[in-house]
Amino acid sequence: MSLSLDKNIVLEEINRASSIDDIEKIRIQYLGKKGLISIEMKSLSSLSIEEKKIKGQELNIFKSLFEKELQNKKSDLENKALNEKLEKEKIDISLPPRNFNTGKIHPISQTIYKVIEIFGSMGFSVKNGPDIESDFNNFTALNIPEHHPAREMQDTFYIDDKVLRTHTSPVQVRTMLNSEPPIRIIVPGRTYRSDYDATHTPMFHQVEGLLIDESSNMAHLKGCLIDFLKEFFEIKNLKYRFRPSYFPFTEPSAEMDIAFTKKDNVIKIGEGDQWLEILGCGMVNPKVLQNCNIDTIKYQGFAFGMGIERLSMLKYGITDLRTFFESDFRWLNHYGFNPLDFTSSTGI
Repeated sequence: MSLSLDKNIVLEEINRASSIDDIEKIRIQYLGKKGLISIEMKSLSSLSIEEKKIKGQELNIFKSLFEKELQNKKSDLENKALNEKLEKEKIDISLPPRNFNTGKIHPISQTIYKVIEIFGSMGFSVKNGPDIESDFNNFTALNIPEHHPAREMQDTFYIDDKVLRTHTSPVQVRTMLNSEPPIRIIVPGRTYRSDYDATHTPMFHQVEGLLIDESSNMAHLKGCLIDFLKEFFEIKNLKYRFRPSYFPFTEPSAEMDIAFTKKDNVIKIGEGDQWLEILGCGMVNPKVLQNCNIDTIKYQGFAFGMGIERLSMLKYGITDLRTFFESDFRWLNHYGFNPLDFTSSTGI
């Protein structure tokens, strides 16, 4: 056996190794294809059978020993490196708390909170219901005939014999079927229609209102909506108008517009000679009351509906509806609201 394969010398080299690279160099020097042990193995062919047996056994013992020691040393060095890294990365829990108030309230949520707060001050309570509805609740009870375009597949998402609600009106139906008048509710929530562009998305938010009692009329409806919009947009002298319209579930029906001016692609609402539709409304059609088992001789009422996204875009100057749902943190950081800045009389 040559002196270069002296066990003590090799073990000392392994012990002095201070890095994974050192270990690899030692492995190659002794155990590689051209390493000393490989060279010694090749030299066995020139020995007698007895010598070959003895030396071959010694080389195998050396090889096993070196492999084991190299692996042990490598593990020790890896553990040492890991401990050093963990030591450098540890958190000092004695430090004062950092400011984690970096989250923002989405403009959609902020708008819903504000809508609930305003209508809550008028005595409306909040109702909600499932996103997947029956055809009766979504269409039939609301006096929407079978041939109506809204029932077509290109407008409505169907799930077997159910639909993804196209408005939050089904919650009004559920409430009328399960409650006795007087009823005074608003219904904010998600709705679904097959459409997508800068002003439409397949999923969007609406808030609808319903009031059923013995004496409400169109004047009450107009006053309620005028007060709401003035409060929401914080414009005391808001310029508005009501136009006759048609909805299957209200009669008479109207759409409400607010005035606006546009300069340098920026819309200023509340004044001007141009008009922007903001909501639909009307007196509840007696057929809807009958479908919900409410006495049309004794009770009447009004309903209204508006898009949360449209309210948000107009109030906060957002120009593209699709940005509401793109999960861009830069956008949310710009348009979002500090949760500690909002207080609501609704407790939400």
